[in-house]
Amino acid sequence: MTQELTTSLQADTARPSGGSGWWRDAVIYQVYVRSFADSDGDGIGDLRGARERLPHLAGLGADAVWLTPFYASPQADGGYDVADYRAVDPLFGTLADADDLVRTAHELGLRVIVDVVPNHTSDRHPWFRAALTGRPGGPDRARYHFRPGRGAGGELPPNDWESVFGGPAWTRTTGPDGAPGEWYLHLFAPEQPDLNWDCSEVREEFDSVLRFWLDLGVDGFRIDVAHGMVKAAGMPDIGRTEQAKLIGSQVLPFFDQDGVHEIHRSWRRLLDSYPGDRIGVAEAWAPSPERLALYVRPDELHQAFNFQFLKSPWDAAAMRTVIDESLAATASVGAPTTWVLSNHDVVRHPTRYADGSPARGLRRARAAALLTLALPGSVYLYQGEELGLPEVVDLPDACRQDPAFFRTSAEGQDGQDGQDGFRDGCRVPLPWSRSGASYGFGPGGSWLPQPAAWAGLSVEAQTGDPGSTLELYRSALALRRELPGLGDSGMTWLDAPAGVLALARPGFVCTLNTLGEEVELPVPGRALLSSAPLAYRAATVRIPPDCCAWWAI
Repeated sequence: MTQELTTSLQADTARPSGGSGWWRDAVIYQVYVRSFADSDGDGIGDLRGARERLPHLAGLGADAVWLTPFYASPQADGGYDVADYRAVDPLFGTLADADDLVRTAHELGLRVIVDVVPNHTSDRHPWFRAALTGRPGGPDRARYHFRPGRGAGGELPPNDWESVFGGPAWTRTTGPDGAPGEWYLHLFAPEQPDLNWDCSEVREEFDSVLRFWLDLGVDGFRIDVAHGMVKAAGMPDIGRTEQAKLIGSQVLPFFDQDGVHEIHRSWRRLLDSYPGDRIGVAEAWAPSPERLALYVRPDELHQAFNFQFLKSPWDAAAMRTVIDESLAATASVGAPTTWVLSNHDVVRHPTRYADGSPARGLRRARAAALLTLALPGSVYLYQGEELGLPEVVDLPDACRQDPAFFRTSAEGQDGQDGQDGFRDGCRVPLPWSRSGASYGFGPGGSWLPQPAAWAGLSVEAQTGDPGSTLELYRSALALRRELPGLGDSGMTWLDAPAGVLALARPGFVCTLNTLGEEVELPVPGRALLSSAPLAYRAATVRIPPDCCAWWAI
C-alpha cells in the first residue's frame, strides 16, 4: 500500500510555547523506591540503593527523577499511608540518605521530585490517634471527616460512598467503653483516613511540610490524589455501586471538586517563593482533558498526568483523538502536556498492548515509546519500561501486598483474571544483572519474586545490544535532547493511510504503523531511529507491523 505523505492543513495542532521552564519538555523517570535498588540485602529497595543507581538514569538521558513515598509509614499501602511527613521510614533509610540522594542527583544533572500525600494520612498518624480518643465534634476530629451513622442506632454508614479499593468508604469507631461510635471517611484503605481540608490546621501543616522538603533541596512534588482533597458540601449519596469505575469519567462528590483549585493556587504561590523553578505535578483523574487543564492554569500547578493517553487503546484513530484533545486543552491555558504509558498503579503497557501475544506487546510498547517521546510536552517513564518489562501476571497470592487484592478477595470477587486490576504485578523489583539471588536488585532476595526470564531483560544483558529496548530508549532520549524540534514546540499531522499516524515537528517526522501488516510509504527523510528494522524499495519504505520510525527532514 503506497500513499502520498503530505501536510494536512485541517489538523494543525501547533501550540505556543507559553513560556520557559525545565519541566515543559522534561523526561522524568519514576522510581518506585521499594522496587528499584536494595543496598542492605533486606529485599526491599531503599534510598541508598536508589542513589547508587542514579547514574543509570543520567546515562539513559532523563532530566529528573520522581521518588514514590519514603516517609515513616506502617506500609499498609506501599507508603501512601504516611505517619510522619518529615521523617524517612527506617525501611528506606534515614533523612541523611534522602539528603545525599538529592545532592548526588543534582551533581549528575538530575532534578528530584518527591511524592506528597495530602488527601489522607496513616491511621497511625498522631493526629488520627488523637481523633480516635477525642470527643465527637471536638477539635481533634475536625482534622478528618467524622460523621454519625444513619439508621436508628447509627449502624449504617453516613452515605453510600465506596472505597477505591473496594467496600464502603466508611469505618465505624469504637468508644473507650466498647460502644460503637462515629464513622470516619477513607476513600482508600481503612488505614488511610481522609483529611478535612476545610480545617485551617490541615492547610497550615502541609505548607510547613512542603517547606521542609523544599529547604532540603527537592525540585518539586508529585501530588497524590490531587483531585480528592475537597468533598462536596453535605457529602451526598451517589446512588449507584461500582463507583470506582466512574473515576476519570465523571465528576464525583469526592473527586474533582472545584474547591481543590484554591489549594493548588496557594501551593503554587509557595513554590514560586523558592528559587530554581520548583514544580507541582498533579495526579488528577478528571473526566475530560478540559477538566484536567484546570489543574495547570497559569496560577496553579505546572503539570498534570495525562491518563487519557495512558488509557488509549492500540488504535491510530483513538490515539490521534486523545493527542489532539490533550494538546488543545493544555494549549488553552498555556501549559505543557504530559505523556505517560505506565506507572506503579496500572498494568505495564507491554502487557496491556499484547492482546494475548507477549511478542506483539513488546513490539507495540517499543513503538509507543517512540511516539510518546516525539510528542510536544513532558514525558514520564516508569522504572523498567526502558527494559521492556511486562506485567508479572502469575504472582502467588501469598506474595501479594496490594490492599486492593485483600479487600476484593474478602468480598468474594476473583480479581479480574487473577492479576489485572491489582498493582503488585507492575511493582516487581528491577533486574540489573543476569545473575544473582535478585538479578542485581540487591545482595539478597526481593520482596516480590522476579521471573527467571528477567535475567535476559536486565540492564546488564541489554547494555550494548543495538536491538535491545534499553538501547532504543537511550538513543531516543539522546536524539530528543539533540534535536531542537523535539522540544516545547508545535506539531502538525501529516496525511497517512488508515491505521498509520504521521506527525511533523520542526525538522522532524514521526510515523507509527498500528496495523498488523506492513505499510509502504514514501521515504519521509533521513532515517534516525526505528523500533523495528525498516526495508526500502526505490523511493519508498516498508514499515513493519506495530512499528514507529523517526525521520530528519
